[in-house]
Amino acid sequence: MPDDSVKKSIAVALGVCIICSLLVSTAAVSLNSIQEENRTLDRIRNILVAAGLPSGDEDMQAIFEDRVRPVIIDLSTGAVLPEEDYNDILNVDSFNVLDMAGDAAYGMEVPVDRDMAGIRRMPRYMLIYFIRENGKTSRIVLPVYGKGLWSTMFGFIALESDLRTVRGFTVYEHAETPGLGGEVDNPAWKRSWRGKQALDEAGNVLLRVIKGRVDDSRPESRHLIDGLSGATLTSRGVDRLVRFWLGENGYGPFLKRLKEEQHGQV
Repeated sequence: MPDDSVKKSIAVALGVCIICSLLVSTAAVSLNSIQEENRTLDRIRNILVAAGLPSGDEDMQAIFEDRVRPVIIDLSTGAVLPEEDYNDILNVDSFNVLDMAGDAAYGMEVPVDRDMAGIRRMPRYMLIYFIRENGKTSRIVLPVYGKGLWSTMFGFIALESDLRTVRGFTVYEHAETPGLGGEVDNPAWKRSWRGKQALDEAGNVLLRVIKGRVDDSRPESRHLIDGLSGATLTSRGVDRLVRFWLGENGYGPFLKRLKEEQHGQV
């Protein structure tokens, strides 16, 4: 084969590779923005579902803007961070839990003996959501996350205005086994959380996800959630992440402070 034919073949092959690379790169960039928008909408939908608000696609964004007030809280003190303290990293528009947890200034290690959620690091601040009704806060939605069997699960738990009763629970991101641990997405299971008593008057966490089914005839059933059939480790992960985030190392200081404010003590 003549040398010029070989060179032409190589040139054509390289040209095709370059064009394909450009097309793939362009598609990836375009799809990334669409995927990010879809993730944002899915997160909004799950906040509304947990809060018991309508979550239809046509009204979702408008309902969120009208009824939901995002704020950032200092987890150590429970205080709401004033907007004048926001910056390029710490703000409601770009807040990312894992980025904050990994940041040297805004994240911290969780001691092994306290890390029941298996997260290793956590943010010093957290983005939470006040739900408004008739000009007043009717409930709050709290982000939660922790290790399951195969993945880190991310979700929301909503509490009524008494700061004790569960309004709703939802998981919006996980990689648990479909049909087993993946049942954290089951609407019927998520509905079973509503009305459960998560904390006692002193703020101690009572809520538990148990192995097997809850015996509704027992008084303690109001604190218990059915475990997921065939998914003991995923159920245990949900139990631990909820107890961690509602406890003293998570939202405990915030819930205590909010309760005191409701009673005019601070």
